[in-house]
Amino acid sequence: MNKGKKLYEGKAKIIYETKEKGLVIQHFKDDATAFNNLKKANVEGKGVLNNRISEHILSNLNQCGVKTHLVKRLNMREQLVKHVEIIPIEFIVRNIATGSLSKRLGIADGTILEKPLLEYCYKNDDLGDPLIAKEHIYAFGWAKKEEIEQIDKTTHRINDLLQGMFRGVGIKLVDFKLEYGKFWEKDKQEIILADEISPDTCRLWDIKSERKLDKDRFRKDLGNIVQAYQEVARRLGIMPEETNISEVKFGKPTSVKFKKK
Repeated sequence: MNKGKKLYEGKAKIIYETKEKGLVIQHFKDDATAFNNLKKANVEGKGVLNNRISEHILSNLNQCGVKTHLVKRLNMREQLVKHVEIIPIEFIVRNIATGSLSKRLGIADGTILEKPLLEYCYKNDDLGDPLIAKEHIYAFGWAKKEEIEQIDKTTHRINDLLQGMFRGVGIKLVDFKLEYGKFWEKDKQEIILADEISPDTCRLWDIKSERKLDKDRFRKDLGNIVQAYQEVARRLGIMPEETNISEVKFGKPTSVKFKKK
């Protein structure tokens, strides 16, 4: 499929228009950023891995009845997705205390939360994506109350599904970020999951060793970033064992059976 003009470029992805109404191309870059873009680097192969991991996860969510923007993967770096109007809120699910939550509230790193904590951040790089309350969302018209209630319910279901998926391959889903968008088809509007789900947007720890398999390896200068992302892909059955990213020819996404808690 031919790409049209660039519609948007973010820190990790570029969106291009297509000739098909309501569809765009999402291109995954190798750029790595942290601390609201204060730390930057190019990590060769990261975009390829995130493209494939996100396709795998979103495909399985689609099969479980969670509507996402994913249509199909086009190549090693690009997906065909539905063109949505992004709701300017980041929905952050925390199962284990770490990162900013531990710093803000003085909770010991690694504390397992009694139940998942859902936080909201206003999606604005210039302001540093500040933490907000639901009242801010309603007061400033970023989303309606019934829309947030629907998103909250979907987000908790996604958390249940993903925890089962990752637990089955020996990984703890510590926390993760989701974004949603409004999609119009004819005269009907619906809210669907957008963006990506990958080691860039999740904290993933090995169950036994608690070794970090996510972007914290970049944030904290732990090294072996691509190797960690490859490990996630291998455990999910996306990459064959003992394969380098440059050698991979990815096949069709596979289904997984989600386990309940």
